[in-house]
Amino acid sequence: MNDEIRHSLAHARNERGWSQEELARRIRQAAARRGLRSGTRGSRVSKWETGRAEPDEEESQPLIAEVLGIDYAAVAHLGWPHWLPGPDNPLPLGPHNAIPSLREALMTSLDRRSFIAYTSGSLAVLAHQWAVTEPGQFTRIAAPDEVDAEMLDWLEGTGTELIRLATERRRRTRHLLDAHLTTVTDFISESRYTPAAGQRLHTLAASLSQAIAWQHFDERRHASAGRFWHAALHNAHTAHQRDLGAGILSDLAYQLLWLKDARTAVDILEHAIPRTQHPTARSLLHLRQARAFAVLNESGLCRRALTAAEKAMNTPSYDPAPAWCSWMSHADLAGDSGRCLADLGHHRQAHQLMDEGILLLPATRSKTRSVFLTYQAETYLRDGEPDIAAATANLSLDLASRIDAPRCVTMIRDLEPELSRYAHTVGVAELLERLRTVG
Repeated sequence: MNDEIRHSLAHARNERGWSQEELARRIRQAAARRGLRSGTRGSRVSKWETGRAEPDEEESQPLIAEVLGIDYAAVAHLGWPHWLPGPDNPLPLGPHNAIPSLREALMTSLDRRSFIAYTSGSLAVLAHQWAVTEPGQFTRIAAPDEVDAEMLDWLEGTGTELIRLATERRRRTRHLLDAHLTTVTDFISESRYTPAAGQRLHTLAASLSQAIAWQHFDERRHASAGRFWHAALHNAHTAHQRDLGAGILSDLAYQLLWLKDARTAVDILEHAIPRTQHPTARSLLHLRQARAFAVLNESGLCRRALTAAEKAMNTPSYDPAPAWCSWMSHADLAGDSGRCLADLGHHRQAHQLMDEGILLLPATRSKTRSVFLTYQAETYLRDGEPDIAAATANLSLDLASRIDAPRCVTMIRDLEPELSRYAHTVGVAELLERLRTVG
């Protein structure tokens, strides 16, 4: 790939089908609309794209942002060229890309346009790269300010609490998570710290990015979710956190399942599973692997993955489960195993397992309970029991509405076409009417 296409400005320009001269013309027009004059020509754009010059922060960059339809807040907050939208290929893993990947992800929060999603092929390549690449050694950052122990403890404590609250208080924590990740990113890039402190900072950046990715995924902002998971993977890799990295790859695989690409999800998980260390992490990844095999109707491989997930779940460990998968329990194993069996057509056993999962879930797991109830409702519909399906979906919708979980609402809405066939059945018409009024 040549320098012109590699630069983010060239990517943004090519995405719109503009030549360098066309971009320059639009910049001059934007200046004229503001009553200003701009001498920008194609040759100047070429210098920006090859790194031989940078556009002026106060004059040219606001005009470029206007032309590209990007909020000026991104320009002021992230700096050149980090506020520009990147190409659809993830940055390769390496010691110099942890911060750029964070900046790129944060820019997608500031600019809520639809970004290009990473392709399935590029994610599979990234998973392979993660599997075969050893993290580099930390180097001491040369910067005037040092991260002291008290500040580092505060950053970690606040980040942990925000991540804990993120699922059921999405609207309240969205901007706080972005702001905290921005602060951590600035500390990593602008401060001096020991290798041990650097590992803690990169681990925190990975965990915050992972939490934000899930929020964007729940809001069906799949492209920006992918960028936050990408940033999380970079920072987990830099921090030598193998289990966390494997978990992030499994998050990307789960997203691909949602996007109807189970085959690539399987490919990614095959890179991630052999490199997990804690049995709880391994159990979760095997469970997600089973879900992918169930979607592909590969019954034997699905049951083998479910057996591996159960075996790992029952393996004792002296170390606590990593924070990112500490919620994983026999309830999750039962509920998702039931979903797998439902996909394979074994509805009776599926209902038993989903009942078990819902019964075992603690009261604090409202979102997961809503998901499992929707699984059950879908299975009841397949059984030809629309009245029970409607009652179960209503319970799920109650929970999803209470905690503001848009993905759960979407899952229930996906049942509408099948429910509409039973519009005259008790409870179904009321549910359909309720779904029409849910925001």
